Amino acid sequence: MATNTVHNMHHNNRSVAEVLADFKEELKEFTSTRIQMLRAEMTEKTQAWKTAAPTLVIGSALLWISLLLFTGMLVSVIAWAFAGRPYAALVAFAIVFVVYALAGGVAVMYGIRTLKASGVAPARTLKVLKQDQIWLQTEAKTQV
Repeated sequence: MATNTVHNMHHNNRSVAEVLADFKEELKEFTSTRIQMLRAEMTEKTQAWKTAAPTLVIGSALLWISLLLFTGMLVSVIAWAFAGRPYAALVAFAIVFVVYALAGGVAVMYGIRTLKASGVAPARTLKVLKQDQIWLQTEAKTQV
C-alpha cells in the first residue's frame, strides 16, 4: 500500500477515477489479507480445541470417578478415626465437605483469573489491525 502511495505522489496528473480505482483495489487487498489472517488464527484456535476436547472429557470423567473413590476412602478413614463416638460418619462427611469446598473455591477463582488474563479474542489479528489503524491515520494526515 505504501509503494502505491509513493507512486501516486509522483504522478499527480492521474485522474480522480484512477486514484479511486487504485484505492479500491488496495482496500480490497488490505481487507482480504486481514480476513485471511483472522481465519488462519481462528482455525488454529479451533483445531487446538478439537484436539484437546476429547482428551479433556475422558480425563475429566476419570478424575471424577477417582475423586468419588478417594472421597469414600477419606470419609471411611475419618469415620474410623472417630469410631465409637456419636455421629462419627456425619463428622467425617462434614470435614471432607469443608476441605473440598475450600479447595474447589480456590480452583474456580484461579481458573476465572486465568481465563480473564488470556482472553478468547484473536490477539495477533487485533494487534495487526490496531497497527493498521495507526498507519492509516498517519497516512491520511500526510495526504491532506
